[in-house]
Amino acid sequence: MAPIPSVLASSPEQYRSLGLSPSTIEVWEDGLRTSPEQRGSWEWWYFDAHLSNGAKVVVVFFTKGLAKPNTGLDPRITIQLDTPDGRSWDVRHVFSPHEFTANKDRCDVRISAGEGKEPYIFRSDDQLRTYEIFAIVEGLEVRVHLTSSTEPWRPKTGYLVYGEKEKDYFAWLPSVPLGNVTATYRVPGEDPVTTKGHGYHDHNWGNISLTKVVNHWYWGRGTVGPYTFISASIDAERAYGDKKLNVFMLARDGSIVADDGTKVVFTASKIAFDAPTKRPVADLLRFEYRDGDVRYVLDYERQKTILRKDLIDTLPGIWKFLARLVRFDGRYLRFSGLLKLRKYEKEELVEEHESEALWELMWFGKVFEQVTQHPKE
Repeated sequence: MAPIPSVLASSPEQYRSLGLSPSTIEVWEDGLRTSPEQRGSWEWWYFDAHLSNGAKVVVVFFTKGLAKPNTGLDPRITIQLDTPDGRSWDVRHVFSPHEFTANKDRCDVRISAGEGKEPYIFRSDDQLRTYEIFAIVEGLEVRVHLTSSTEPWRPKTGYLVYGEKEKDYFAWLPSVPLGNVTATYRVPGEDPVTTKGHGYHDHNWGNISLTKVVNHWYWGRGTVGPYTFISASIDAERAYGDKKLNVFMLARDGSIVADDGTKVVFTASKIAFDAPTKRPVADLLRFEYRDGDVRYVLDYERQKTILRKDLIDTLPGIWKFLARLVRFDGRYLRFSGLLKLRKYEKEELVEEHESEALWELMWFGKVFEQVTQHPKE
C-alpha cells in the first residue's frame, strides 16, 4: 500500500489558504486556533526556563490530554520544577470545561482557580513581546514574566499536513525562541524564590492524534554563545512512509541566520536500549546545516536521563484502561548534556561554542528496530 502523503506546508497556495504570511507572524497566530469542544482537536501553550540559580521550570496549559484528544474540552495544567538542590516535581491538574477561556485574537488563556481567587493565566501583550504566566498545581506555585529577545519564528507555515486533501494537520509556532525571564516559584511549605533567567514559549495545535501520525521525535532548544537554536527531527508513522522531517532554526544576537530544514542532515548515533522505557536512546545527536560555503554543526552529547514518563499514566480511569486494551505505550524522556556548535566557512572552522543543554525524546509509536546495548547513565 502506498504511504499516505505528508508534507510541511510551504507553497504560496498553502500560505494563502491558511491566511499566513511567509515573512510576518501575526499576534492572532498565538491565540486559540482550534474549537476545543470539538472531538479530535487539541492545543497547548508551552513555556520553559533555565534560571540563574540553577532551577528549571516547565509550565503547559492544555485544552485536553495529549494522549486522549478524542474528547471535548478537558483543560489541564502541568508544572515541572527542578530546584538547585536536586529535588524535582512533576504535577498536573484537570479542570472543568466551564473554568477555561481563551482568546482567538492573541494569547490569553485563563483557567479559574475558584471564586475570589486570581485565575491561572498564560497571556501575551498585543505584540508577541511580553508574556505573563501564573499557575498553582498541588501547592506548587509559579509566576513568570517573559520578554522576548528573539523575533518569533515558525518553520514555513508551521503546518504539517496529512492525506491527499491535506485536511489533517499538526501545527507549531515558536512564538518566543528566546526571552528574558523573571520567575517566582514556591514549593509547598517553603518561602517563595524569585530569580531571573532565560526562557522559551511555543504553541501547538492540531486536528489529528499525534499517535496516528508521529512515531517519535527528538526536540531541543537553547542558547550557545551568541546563538539561539531550535532543532527537531520528527519521524512519521509507518502509514506515512516513515517520513523524516528536520526542523532547524539558528539565530545570532536575535536575528535568524539559518532556518531551512531541507538543508539539514540529521544523524543519531551511539544508540542503546533504555530498559525502563523499552526505547532506543541516542547518546549523540547531530544537526548539520549546509548553505553554500557556510556550514553549521550542532551536536548534543547525552550525559544523563533526567526524566522518564509513561504517557499512559497521564490518563484517568477508564481512558487508561482503554489505552491498555489497544496497547498504547507512549513514552517521554528528557536528557541533559553538552551542546556544541561549530560554524565553518569554506570548510574552515571560524566559530566554536559550548553550553549545557536539555532536550527530549517523545515516543508515540512502536519501536521497529531491535537495540540490545544498554546506555550509560
